[in-house]
Amino acid sequence: MSIPCSDPCILVLHGPEVFDAGDVSYLISRLSPKRVIVAGVMGRTAAEESGIACEFISVPPSFVLKELDGCAILANHGKTPESGRIFGEIVASRLFPRGLIQLECSDKTLYAWNRPVDKEIRDIAEKTGYIVTPATVSERKNARERTIRGCIKGEPVYVDGIVIGHATGPEVVLKASRGNIVPVSGIIPKIHGLEKIRGMRYKDLSRIWCKSGKIRRSGPVSSSERRSNGRVLFIDHCGHQIYSMLTPEVCGVVSVGDDTTAVCGHICSHLGIPVFGIIDGDRDGIIEDRYARDSVIAIAVNERDDDIGAEIRDIIPAGPVEWNDIVSRLVRRLGNRVTLSHYQE
Repeated sequence: MSIPCSDPCILVLHGPEVFDAGDVSYLISRLSPKRVIVAGVMGRTAAEESGIACEFISVPPSFVLKELDGCAILANHGKTPESGRIFGEIVASRLFPRGLIQLECSDKTLYAWNRPVDKEIRDIAEKTGYIVTPATVSERKNARERTIRGCIKGEPVYVDGIVIGHATGPEVVLKASRGNIVPVSGIIPKIHGLEKIRGMRYKDLSRIWCKSGKIRRSGPVSSSERRSNGRVLFIDHCGHQIYSMLTPEVCGVVSVGDDTTAVCGHICSHLGIPVFGIIDGDRDGIIEDRYARDSVIAIAVNERDDDIGAEIRDIIPAGPVEWNDIVSRLVRRLGNRVTLSHYQE
């Protein structure tokens, strides 16, 4: 089953690379879409930095596409053409039997998933210059085992935003056992990461968010603007959820975890929001870290960041506060249990 495509279309964008590589500007100029929708988290950061007018929906692309009427086109720029195709296959399987039009920008391929190469497909190909490739995939059903394909040896592997290990080859196999995720092959497990998702009662691994590699390869565009008082967010090992919590009243973020702090710093640098990050040095390098002025990174000396985070959670006020007051309070509380790095750029 396919939905007829007629001008103007709806362009659904996945990931930051389509913005960082300049693909979005090109596709908009060629397709003149009536709507441009960004799915996911880091894509939003890159979109805001680009200045291109977009709608932001922080859910997976398949969720967005299911709710759209008319012609919707998914644009993605994978870290490699193969990983881009694999991503499209996953989305198409979740949309089955509905067809999917995927523009894979890494190698300029137009995938016609589960739909005929008709006049609409040929028209999009002519406008964009992409090469048409017919493709089929069956419905993705409940699965107690999941294979993450397109991995590169040594890169981090995530489940629901938590790094659970590092790939040893092109495929990582996971399985569900008694509600937990168990690494099967192709991965050096990160025990601390697996502990964080333990007890989540995983049964259907076909629907969880799995990924490998950096979540963004480019650095953020920093902003010099910021407010000195307002609400302070507390983010504990869930940096990918920060956009759902951000409001104009937020003046700062207290984050727990190395990679969580890097993600929060990356996003908040672009918005001019300082971060007080509590880390213990087990960073996986999932993103280039950068911090807004008046940010502070506190490195635990002989403790885990989890333990410090649990201790200070309750001292973050729910109401308005001066950012500098919160920083001073945390510095006094932690004392010589941490070493501090201050960011004043």
